[in-house]
Amino acid sequence: MGKETWLLRNALLAAVYAALTLGLAPLSYGPIQIRFSECLTLLAFYNPKWIPGLTAGCFLANLGSPFGLPDMLLGTLATFLGIWPMHRMKNPLLASLCPVVSNGVLIGAELDVLAALPPDLSLGAAMVYIGAGECLSVTVLGNLLLKMVMKNETCRKILME
Repeated sequence: MGKETWLLRNALLAAVYAALTLGLAPLSYGPIQIRFSECLTLLAFYNPKWIPGLTAGCFLANLGSPFGLPDMLLGTLATFLGIWPMHRMKNPLLASLCPVVSNGVLIGAELDVLAALPPDLSLGAAMVYIGAGECLSVTVLGNLLLKMVMKNETCRKILME
């Protein structure tokens, strides 16, 4: 695959990630969130070439965040830290836990500081809520979708080359 094709595919992935997040904005931001676009992060398990597109997509998606610049930086960092080790994992289920942990901890802490959470919602609870939403999106939905996609020879070729 040439450099132009790689760049184009990552730009398309970034646009899809951002569009899914922004299009489902009421669910994508806040102390209880399910960012359905995060199911795409499992692409980094199959091939690390997708890391730039996923990272850029998260940054673009966080342009719409009610928490502004801190979320653009910390949210993007959380996603990057979650997807970077994925391609080194032995199986997709284990890999899917990387963004669950990184987003749960970092975004939970960010929301604890920035979101004026109710007094009964502790830092630990915020981390658990974010981690649970991430688990639903990446571990459950992501693994189901990518299992189906990888059965298609054309899709598998595009994702793996």
